[in-house]
Amino acid sequence: MPERYFVSCPRGLEAVLESELAALGGTNLERADGGVGASGDFALAYRANLWSRVASRVLWRVGQGRYRDEKAVHALARGIDWPRHFRGDRTLRVDVAATRSPLASLEFATLTVKDAIVDRFRGATGSRPSVDKRMPDVRVAVHLTADTATFYLDTSGEPLFKRGYRRDTEEAPLRENLAAGLVALTGWTPGQAFLDPMCGSGTLAIEAALIAAHRAPGLTRTFGFQKLAWYDGPTWQRTKQAARDQVAKPPATPAIFASDIADTAIARARSNMSAAQVGDFIALERADALTRAAPAAAGTLLANPPYGVRLADRDRIAAMYPQFGDALKQRFTGWTAWLFTADTALPKLIHLKADKRIPLFNGALECRLYRYGIQQGPMLK
Repeated sequence: MPERYFVSCPRGLEAVLESELAALGGTNLERADGGVGASGDFALAYRANLWSRVASRVLWRVGQGRYRDEKAVHALARGIDWPRHFRGDRTLRVDVAATRSPLASLEFATLTVKDAIVDRFRGATGSRPSVDKRMPDVRVAVHLTADTATFYLDTSGEPLFKRGYRRDTEEAPLRENLAAGLVALTGWTPGQAFLDPMCGSGTLAIEAALIAAHRAPGLTRTFGFQKLAWYDGPTWQRTKQAARDQVAKPPATPAIFASDIADTAIARARSNMSAAQVGDFIALERADALTRAAPAAAGTLLANPPYGVRLADRDRIAAMYPQFGDALKQRFTGWTAWLFTADTALPKLIHLKADKRIPLFNGALECRLYRYGIQQGPMLK
C-alpha cells in the first residue's frame, strides 16, 4: 500500500505544487489550503525533497484518528509504533497546528503528544528520545481539525526554502520557494529573456537560473528522512547522482538578467549566485530600474518592488511607481511584466492596467502578483 504525504507550500502555489508532484510520480493528488496531499513510495519523499521548487515541507503520515479531548490525543499518539520509525537516541521536536480544534491549549496538546511518544519508547525499549526544539533529528507534526488528529513525521528537516545559497536571510523577505513559484506562475521557460530590474539579493533571478540549469534545489543540503528508519543511503546517493548528471552547462550568452541600483545589493546578489552555482547563467549589473534598457526585444520581467512594510520612505516609493510604469511603457514594449507586492497602492499608482491578478501569501502577508502586457500606445488604467 502506498505511503501518504502532505506537502506544504506558500498559499497560492498549490496548483504549481500539484503539477510538480505529478511530474515526480505522486498519485491521488488532493489540493488543500497551503499544500497538496499525495500518495507514493518512500522514493517519492526523496524526489520531492530534492526536486520540488515550491514545497515547504514533505510530511509523511504515520497515524490518524478521531478525538474529543487531550486524553484521546494521547491514546492515538501512543498507539503509533514510533520505535519502528526512528531510533530512541534521536532528538525530537513536536509541533501541533489546529483548525477549529476544541482543545483549549495547543501547548498542552504538544506536551501530550511528546509524552505519548516518550511513553511508547519507554515501554518498547526502556529508553526515550530527548527533546531539542532548535535542531532536532526528528520532527513530529500534528494537525488537529474539529474531530480528527493526523500525525506526521517531517521528511524535510529544515524547511525546503532553505536551499543553502542565501547569505542574507535577515534582509530578504522573499523566500526561495515563493520566488520559484512566482517564476513558474509567469509561464517563463528557459531560453526566453528574463529580467529582475530590482533584484536585491538576487533570489528571483537565482531561482530562474536553477530552472534553466535543471539543477535540483535540494542538491547541496541534508534532509529529515536521513534520520528515519526507512532511509536507504545507497538509494539516496543514486537519486542525488542522477540529479547531478542532469545539471546543464551555462549558455554562451545568458538569457537571465538582473540589476539593482544599490552597490550593496549587487554584491549580495553576486555572492548568492556564486553560492547557488548559477553565476554563469545570469548577467548581473548595476542599473536604475527607471532608466535601464530592455536586454532583449521581448521577454518576461518579474520584480518585487519595495513597499512600506520593508522601507519606511513611503512617499519616495509612491513617487517611484508611476515612473516605473512610464519606464515599462517606453522601453519594454513586447515584454510581459509581472509585479509581486503586498502594497495595495501599487496598482493604483503604476498607471498600467493589469490583465491578471493572482492572490498569494508571503508568510502571513497577503500579496498579489500582477501581470501587465506591455504594448504600443497608451496603457493608462
